Amino acid sequence: MPITLPPITRRQFVNRCLALGGTAVMMPRALAAADRDRAGLDQNRVALLADTHISADPDRVYPGTKWPGSPVKEGEHESVHMAKCLAEAAKSVIALNPRPAHLIVNGDCALSNGKEAEYKEFLRLVEPIRAAGITVHVTIGNHDNRKNLWRLLPFLKKEQVGVQAGVIELPHANLVLLDSGRKGVLGEEQLKWLAEELDERVDKPALVLGHFNPYPNRGVRPIKGMRDGESLLELLAERKHARAYIHGHTHEWQYDRRDHLQIIGQPAVSYYFGKGHAHGWVDMKLTAMSADLEL
Repeated sequence: MPITLPPITRRQFVNRCLALGGTAVMMPRALAAADRDRAGLDQNRVALLADTHISADPDRVYPGTKWPGSPVKEGEHESVHMAKCLAEAAKSVIALNPRPAHLIVNGDCALSNGKEAEYKEFLRLVEPIRAAGITVHVTIGNHDNRKNLWRLLPFLKKEQVGVQAGVIELPHANLVLLDSGRKGVLGEEQLKWLAEELDERVDKPALVLGHFNPYPNRGVRPIKGMRDGESLLELLAERKHARAYIHGHTHEWQYDRRDHLQIIGQPAVSYYFGKGHAHGWVDMKLTAMSADLEL
């Protein structure tokens, strides 16, 4: 099953803020908005986030354009404040009317290697989203440690700490969340599971999400793709109702197409690799005929 964080009540939110010494990053106006019109959720609207890369230090700033081989000159790098980026994303999602019923963080919640302290900060930052009545789902990325994240979520069952994959059934489409792990491998068992889940749900389009890109990045920074990405693409190509594969990892807003299959790279919420590149979150609206994505 995927990691799912259900909505929380305003009382739970306030109590947790007090337990943290009142340090939650959320403006009072946004908190009030989170408490209004809890029924105003659109089941055909989904907020897509990826690569939040939250540090244990709430003031951490990171220069995403600084990497081996970067074309950006020293002294011209661009940095972002990771916690502030996620807090602003949360605020803008909560302000929507109607709000999305679901929000998906498509991997790499943490900055380093998934330390508990990083996840504590991440969970603190997404609590206003949950207080707004929105269900939060998380996939595993190469910077994540599922055991450390799971340990902080006592409502999840320990025996289900394995592969984090599952299906979100919506009125106009099914969203299939995959677990490409820390090394970019789905594995035969998960691919078989995916084929079975898709074959059981041919009545609606399927949008498949996983952290890793299915092939080497064609953008600004050379990044290897999923090790069994071609097997994934072949499986999806055989099923016409599989309409899209949506991934993070490249930190770049990208689009490609293979016959009926749309391949979409999400921008990072946090830092980006190319100077001046977009970062943020994607608003996905589903209809009976289409999925519209807006950054």
